[in-house]
Amino acid sequence: MYRHTRLLVLSSLAAASLLAAPTALAALPQAEPAAAPAATCSVSGVLENGKVHLSGGGFTPGPAYVYGSAGFGGTVEIPQNGGFQIMNVPPAHYSVRQGGEMTRCSGFNG
Repeated sequence: MYRHTRLLVLSSLAAASLLAAPTALAALPQAEPAAAPAATCSVSGVLENGKVHLSGGGFTPGPAYVYGSAGFGGTVEIPQNGGFQIMNVPPAHYSVRQGGEMTRCSGFNG
């Protein structure tokens, strides 16, 4: 009889711990969501007309400012997809500032 009672108590404890496991797992802190991709920007090779194309991706939708070492610059509106293209700009080193972040564009070797 004593053995039967002990088995009954142990099996009840085991069942309770199995039932409590999903609740305990749900209470654990969840992993942070993946960070948004870092913004990138690049300059195409020099075209036949002597100009380049500037393009970028991974930006936050909204205004951004483009700086060029050849004096070209201006505001570009980043759409919902986070990308942009500026066609036929002077070949130069370019950077894009959005908020407090500055992204240097790759691809110019002049």
